[in-house]
Amino acid sequence: MRLADRPDQRRGPTAPVWQPPTDRHELIRFLRHAIDVGVDHVDTADAYALGAGEELVGEALATLPEVVVATKIGNVRPSASEWVPLGHPAYLRQQLELGRRRLRRERIDLVYLHRVDESFPLEDQLGVLAEARDAGAIGGVGLSGIDAELLDRARGITRIDAVQNPYSVGDRSSADVLRATSTTGTTFVAFFPLAMGTVEQDARVAEVAAARGAEASQVALAWLLAQGEHVIAIPGTTSESHLRSNLEAHDLTLSADELRALSSR
Repeated sequence: MRLADRPDQRRGPTAPVWQPPTDRHELIRFLRHAIDVGVDHVDTADAYALGAGEELVGEALATLPEVVVATKIGNVRPSASEWVPLGHPAYLRQQLELGRRRLRRERIDLVYLHRVDESFPLEDQLGVLAEARDAGAIGGVGLSGIDAELLDRARGITRIDAVQNPYSVGDRSSADVLRATSTTGTTFVAFFPLAMGTVEQDARVAEVAAARGAEASQVALAWLLAQGEHVIAIPGTTSESHLRSNLEAHDLTLSADELRALSSR
């Protein structure tokens, strides 16, 4: 999501995610570096910079088929400040095809319905993705930004392979979805796992980080990964130092007492 616009525009909730990146060549090099140091899952969406995000990922990873590439469809961007769900089946089929072209892949590993559009039957929207999975055009079907009730409805229509919702030490509004996915064989992909950097302001995180000699972001990610074997985090970054820090969090094991302290309200 951050691989767009100018470098000074990428942080925080007001980031436009609207224009192609001004430092395209540097970001391609960065993505390839990320794979070199161990990243094997890259997440994007057709709404990021009106397809420029997919194009960037496609060019950077074209010769690296072992990387899991996920994208999302079903949001339109009439302007830099608008994200509008659009679930017309014909539009979704078009975006799937455009995604395959921009990502330079005959088969996209995972495709999410970016947001559910209440103007169209859920069966029709998920049907597009399920048909693509059956045809081998995509590997898995995902949903993003949903609640547990909608997940239950969706599972009555087709197999849901992944759910992508916000989740972090400071934002546990999707706790019911995380619990639901733990028993259904569905991967839970946490976006904004560092709450756009605000986890560093959490006193509980800061205390554990100081005791461990670790960074606050590493403690927050370690806590998140400890929520279940089905949990994956996708912290966005364009910095090699942040990338290295995030990867090192995978090797940080928190004690039961630390987990309880971080989980307390």
